[in-house]
Amino acid sequence: MTERRQNVQGWECVKSEGPPPFITHRLFRHADGSIREWLSRKHRKNLIAREIGLAEAVGKLLIRSLWMPRELNWWIGSVFALGASLFAIASIFSLAPDLAVSLSLTGSQVNAIYFAGSIPFTTAAYLQLFQAANAGALPDEDPEQLGRLNVFGWKPASVGWLSCALQFAGTILFNFNTFDAMLPSLSWFQIDLLVWIPNFLGSILFLASGYLAFIETGHRYWAWRPGNLSWWIVLINLLGCIGFMISAVLALTLPHSTAPWRETLSVAFTLQGAICFFLGAVLMFPETVREESLSES
Repeated sequence: MTERRQNVQGWECVKSEGPPPFITHRLFRHADGSIREWLSRKHRKNLIAREIGLAEAVGKLLIRSLWMPRELNWWIGSVFALGASLFAIASIFSLAPDLAVSLSLTGSQVNAIYFAGSIPFTTAAYLQLFQAANAGALPDEDPEQLGRLNVFGWKPASVGWLSCALQFAGTILFNFNTFDAMLPSLSWFQIDLLVWIPNFLGSILFLASGYLAFIETGHRYWAWRPGNLSWWIVLINLLGCIGFMISAVLALTLPHSTAPWRETLSVAFTLQGAICFFLGAVLMFPETVREESLSES
């Protein structure tokens, strides 16, 4: 797939690719012959052009990237990590009720921890959507035509923006799901209506969002790029989405159900999903580093 358009600065798109119908990778050539590579994820998140490997990220960059409050990506990763931590803590208490009792925590209080965790998830998801909605101009576009700041934006042709939008919608459903779980004395039908349905729909949106982020980074419907940090982030997050989806399927409440293993397994997959999202969030820190940090490593 090839696009050819040129702006007043002299940049022309000479090559574009991605999983149809999306474009996730472009090459631009300037009138002076220089070449610039454009990658969808790096563009919407304002990341450096050079690829960072997992070993480099963990071995050299993780410690120095733990405090970068001037970077929006750092805040997104930090808030996601907070939400995932609260989900993991609540899941551990659910799987080990004796531990919860030893800390004088009731079931409603454990559910409140889930709800508390859903708030950072929604906050981080919105920050990510806001970032994607206000991504800069492409090299062959006129920056002055971008217009004013967008609160949500509307870029359905952008796989990155679409991924962020679906995830944000999913987190809102998780807000309802976790809040309703705190309501007392619900019947099995009320649990399914108020708790399970938002959980199930939110998990579907998360799964779709995670896969879109995966193909955005790999530029294919399936890609194996273990030497690339961004690929690891989206893969780990996708595994977290799969965990949440399995958890939601198992969480369906049936009348006169006598299968406690389903609830236990559902919570276990929630824990797995939370751990994956925590790891993916932490790996966003080294992904955020600037060129000067790389030159010092």
